[in-house]
Amino acid sequence: MRVDLLTREYPPHVYGGAGVHVAELAAVLAEHLDVRVRCFEGPRPDAPSGPGLPTVTGYSALAELAGANAALATLGVDLTIAQDVGGADLVHSHTWYANMAGHLAGLLHGVPHVVSAHSLEPLRPWKAEQLGGGYALSSWAERTAYLGAAGIIAVSGGMRADILRSYPDVDPARVHVVHNGIDLARWVRPVAAGDSTPTPRARELAVARGIDPDRPAVVFVGRITRQKGLPYFLRAVRRLDPEVQVVLCAGAPDTPEIMAEVSGLVEELSHERSGVVWIPDMLPREELVAVLAACTVFVCPSIYEPLGIVNLEAMAVGLPVVASATGGIPEVVDDGVTGLLVPLAQESDGTGTPLHPERFEADLAAALTRVVSDPARAREMGRAGRTRAEEHFSWGAIGERTIEVYERVLAGS
Repeated sequence: MRVDLLTREYPPHVYGGAGVHVAELAAVLAEHLDVRVRCFEGPRPDAPSGPGLPTVTGYSALAELAGANAALATLGVDLTIAQDVGGADLVHSHTWYANMAGHLAGLLHGVPHVVSAHSLEPLRPWKAEQLGGGYALSSWAERTAYLGAAGIIAVSGGMRADILRSYPDVDPARVHVVHNGIDLARWVRPVAAGDSTPTPRARELAVARGIDPDRPAVVFVGRITRQKGLPYFLRAVRRLDPEVQVVLCAGAPDTPEIMAEVSGLVEELSHERSGVVWIPDMLPREELVAVLAACTVFVCPSIYEPLGIVNLEAMAVGLPVVASATGGIPEVVDDGVTGLLVPLAQESDGTGTPLHPERFEADLAAALTRVVSDPARAREMGRAGRTRAEEHFSWGAIGERTIEVYERVLAGS
């Protein structure tokens, strides 16, 4: 079976969880299928190739659309990809950026189109700040693809419910749940045999970034976007013990406005307390693992999160996770076992805005305080998180479930 995976993000150009997902999925599927990856951001001459590996083709934006609205330029790349898909048995697109390529390819070449739902445009209305009129285009592209898809893969049960609520004309029988996964071999706590403290190399990397491994620390990893809820966390920090460090691996802001808000809050905190560390660049995996290992607890204050690969990464490294109880997060974080879930009452208008932001911030601070105040319990939760990641989110099992969806779709086409 030949499957063409269509995606905006693919190494080395990965900006979020969807890019990580596609890279790992392509690798595990290529062990069993003929996999062709078609991605944005230009050619990939250095992509590994050979038996058991995906074939990668990268596409550049059309010169004719240089300077056009970003959503319109995206659709231009989609047209080029759709033309090249001939010969595939099935196309599988990821995020709205590539959904229209998959939809058009399916119509043009007469093959089934499967969509993976990593997020939904109706539940991210703040994207209009970033895309302007392009948000209407991205929303149209996503809706058209979902209604026409032969199969839809939701990364969580919560995401499946969101799809059926956002697109009630979609047949529920076509929506399948296959969780995100994690490459456990690449996310391992760097400790010496028989020890629980980071290795000298890991400590060195953390210290070089301004982190004191001997102080308790809360770490956030994510893009600076409304859905990640970073401003709520930064306001919650004011309620934490001054001894607790705050480590932000946060960059790629969606808009100047959200960047200005986050920058202002970080500046205020830096005047009020020591140990505020902001790392704006995307860290290589070894450095990110070292940063995680130097911290006490991982925080995920998202107001919209279909699943949250970052939570899996933190759990795999052995960190407890304190996260908002929204979207697919409760399917990852076992409350009281691998971390703590923070209640979050939200607006139902698609924005996900907390109904009681101050209460959410207070509850978030209280949960973080519970974890950092009990290091032994934090370590126990971290060990349980690693076990849960191993048992429920390995890529081998997720690859098998994805192939099962392909076979069901092909059988019904």
